Amino acid sequence: MPHVFKGTAVSLLKEIYSLDIESALGILSKHFPDLVAFSTSFSNEDQVITDLIAKSKTSVEIFTLDTGRLFDNTYSTWEATNTYYGIHIKTYHPDAQSLEDYLNLNGPNAFYQSVEKRKECCSIRKVEPLRRALKNNAVWITGIRAEHSLNRQQTSLIEWDETNQIIKYNPLLNWSTEDVKEYIQKYKIPYNPLSDNGYASIGCSPCTRAIKENEDIRAGRWWWEDNDKKECGLHIKR
Repeated sequence: MPHVFKGTAVSLLKEIYSLDIESALGILSKHFPDLVAFSTSFSNEDQVITDLIAKSKTSVEIFTLDTGRLFDNTYSTWEATNTYYGIHIKTYHPDAQSLEDYLNLNGPNAFYQSVEKRKECCSIRKVEPLRRALKNNAVWITGIRAEHSLNRQQTSLIEWDETNQIIKYNPLLNWSTEDVKEYIQKYKIPYNPLSDNGYASIGCSPCTRAIKENEDIRAGRWWWEDNDKKECGLHIKR
């Protein structure tokens, strides 16, 4: 039924564009009961969205991609989030055989050697598990913000994701970094403490560093690569 969902994306955008996020979540859940999923990486943005999902009292499924190379702080934030909201966030892992083959052929840190090897690692650890997570869902909620990169400035509040054949909802698209921080402080929700230490964008441990003063918000991700290559494949448009 992907073609049906694709045709619905435009009408949904008109319906929820001017609504607050909790109301929008309610409409999406009404249109697609039990077919709305949110992928969290436990970033500040994702913590805000988790809080809004909890407040909306909708049946949105929350899941995460455990790459096996996350920061200890990320796992702690995951546990704190489960406890705070009384939930159990579902997890998807890389295919064991694919990961074994990659590591046996290339070694544990091959992603530093070339963009191609890094993207292959991302594909195994993140892209393929995401496809499994989104399978049979109609709507994918993400924490994308326009501030993140030039590529993401071309993103819409609701759009059709051709790669995953799913409607994509980016509720915080037009929020600023300050908006996100203020929300976390106002409602005292759990967040990754790395964000207090210069980690503006948090991914896998070996591929993430704190940013320096006046650096771009995504400068700490895959910092050894050119800026135009800094996507892992989760949010590539076709």
